[in-house]
Amino acid sequence: MNYRNISLFGIVFLLLVGVGFVQSWSVAFALVNLCLLSSVMALGVNIQWGYAGLFSVGTMGFVALGGLATVITSMPPVAEAWRAGGLSVMVALLVAVATIIAAVQMFKRMAPGRNRTLAMAGILVVGFILYRYLFDPAVEAIESVNSASTGYLGGLGLPILLSWVVGGLLAAGVAWVIGKIALGLRSDYLAIATLGIAEIIIAVIKNEDWLTRGVKNVNGIPRPTAYEVDLQVDPTFISWVDWLGMDLIEASSLYVKLSYAILFVIVLAIIMWMSEKALNSPWGRMMRAIRDNEEAAEAMGKDVTRRHLQVFVIGSAVCGIAGAMLTSLDGLLTPGTYQPLRFTFLIWVMVIVGGSGNNWGSVLGGFLIWFLWIEVEPIGLWLMDVITSGMAEDSGLRAHLLESAAHMRLITMGLILLLVLRFSPRGLIPEK
Repeated sequence: MNYRNISLFGIVFLLLVGVGFVQSWSVAFALVNLCLLSSVMALGVNIQWGYAGLFSVGTMGFVALGGLATVITSMPPVAEAWRAGGLSVMVALLVAVATIIAAVQMFKRMAPGRNRTLAMAGILVVGFILYRYLFDPAVEAIESVNSASTGYLGGLGLPILLSWVVGGLLAAGVAWVIGKIALGLRSDYLAIATLGIAEIIIAVIKNEDWLTRGVKNVNGIPRPTAYEVDLQVDPTFISWVDWLGMDLIEASSLYVKLSYAILFVIVLAIIMWMSEKALNSPWGRMMRAIRDNEEAAEAMGKDVTRRHLQVFVIGSAVCGIAGAMLTSLDGLLTPGTYQPLRFTFLIWVMVIVGGSGNNWGSVLGGFLIWFLWIEVEPIGLWLMDVITSGMAEDSGLRAHLLESAAHMRLITMGLILLLVLRFSPRGLIPEK
């Protein structure tokens, strides 16, 4: 038993309990839920980087695909929009897929030369014209259907928990396509490619209103738990609250957050168990061998590109699951909130600080970094208020310092990263 690791988790637990006493238990449980989600995302990145050394910075895109999965899986379908152009959009998308497949097959089957180039160009041009001919009028018709509240096709109306699985599968499918294209690149070019592809995914989600309502957002996404307003009129719940002597509104909020926490812990535990099993299996040892020396692994007969594709798909699927969980927690899809700082680089900080290659380190990093990301700002505001308490109320320096407190989270992240890299370069819980 490693008492150092247990003590690190104990410190994070005490910090969260401190938030409950100093601020409120509602804030503390909300923080716990986001820490759990961040830990799942960190595990996905750790599978790619810590297991196989894949430097992918497209995490944001796969998290967003998970959010998209909740909409297409669990939102009710908009019948009028489907009648206006749903079938035409589906046919147009099939035409686009068929065009790409035909072009690829033509490239494989024909000998290199002018004829192959002309044939591929002809297929792509004809396919594109047919696609736009079907797609554009259908999209215009769909987006004109009650655009203030719908203006999109909606989803399948299935249970929200199923969307978590769909989020993982959707992210895995897109990762497979990306991996077939980009995994042959050198590590730095792979990072650039995955970041660019993630931005393309976000751009599609933002601009394709027929699919996600774009920047108008999709709200009212179903929950896997009860709603506070329903609990506040439930006689059984009210009797329990009266027996506990709690405020009804606060109790309903805590109940919902606790329900989410239980679901998130179950998902995190399952992914953690599977990750540990994989890491300690012959497959995991092979992945670490590829990470440490690709040339030696290839000399031993290992298909490095194929294994990289495997681990890239698995890690992306985990991020997709986390993205679906996050959107179901928020109850809405807001494409504008998907920013690289939050959903890519901050997740990388969690993995590096926690300890890349160690699943427990990723979980610790997820909790610690997200806690600091949220709590440093109020702590910094309090600290600046104490420091400037002796200054005049109209002091320009005092006003500037108080306004700058919001930027302390960025300074803190940089400072923590520097300290960890200096004194514990393999992370707080290093790989064995």
